[in-house]
Amino acid sequence: MEIIRYDSTMAPMWNELARQSRNGTFLHQRGYMDYHSDRFEDCSLVAMHNGKPCALLPACIEDDTLWSHRGLTYGGWLVPLKHFDATVMIGVMDSACDWMRSNGLKRLVYKPVPHIYHRYPCEEDLYALFRHQARIIETNISTTIDLTCPLPLDRGNKSGANAARKAGITVGPSEDWTGYWQLLSTLLDSRYGTRPVHTLDEMCLLQGRFPENIRLYTATLGNELLSGVVMYYSHPVAHCQYIGSSPKGKESKALTLLFAQLIDECARQGYRYFDFGISNEDHGRYLNEGLVIQKSRLGGRGIVYNTFEVLL
Repeated sequence: MEIIRYDSTMAPMWNELARQSRNGTFLHQRGYMDYHSDRFEDCSLVAMHNGKPCALLPACIEDDTLWSHRGLTYGGWLVPLKHFDATVMIGVMDSACDWMRSNGLKRLVYKPVPHIYHRYPCEEDLYALFRHQARIIETNISTTIDLTCPLPLDRGNKSGANAARKAGITVGPSEDWTGYWQLLSTLLDSRYGTRPVHTLDEMCLLQGRFPENIRLYTATLGNELLSGVVMYYSHPVAHCQYIGSSPKGKESKALTLLFAQLIDECARQGYRYFDFGISNEDHGRYLNEGLVIQKSRLGGRGIVYNTFEVLL
């Protein structure tokens, strides 16, 4: 087993292996990873077995730490469906840790792909982490609906969706990224003193590169934008990003109607999970209880996004 550092000439190979992997999503395509290359020094690794690439690690480097990957929600080794079991994964992790030590690194921070994104069981890396005395340093909890047996909306949300529909609120796909980013930015600034992680230009760039994977949906009344959500589609998961609602949208239950329709559409389109995203701040230490309750009333239940540390 040999570990080599990725360079841009390997992009076609990388993208093809990521597409064919058991656990890769469009976030692991170089067109997505490299949009913020000015903020993160890429140090992605490729595991070579008998001269052929067999596994990919999206990663960046900062000081003496290798992160997988600071600019992504999840990373971890991306591995193929066939001819890759726990014995191979142990060899990959052992060789990668040796490579890191030989290059002066002292720590690996590793964010595995959560199991709901796996197209086939793929947790060999968790066992290999255990073999290297990894410890969990961050846990965030997301709220997810299993679309093969979804729980119904609770009575209040069902009533709210019906009321929004009767009031004439319409929901559906939208191209009004500018209008929604203005609504979202105002909401985040007033509530948390923050702004969206992606700028409008970055979001439009990524949506242009991945039009089938990144889509905006909004709820409107006439010409008034009330609520919205950005959806990230990666079979088998439909994942929510940037959920927002104006005061009027919140009062009119516009977002409830929007979610009710999206959940139904995603189930019909064959997605396995509808993931509302995490409800944490401060690296998992703070839980937004009100947000969790809202998501659970729409039928979601908890899954975790873990981050591991390996001292080299």
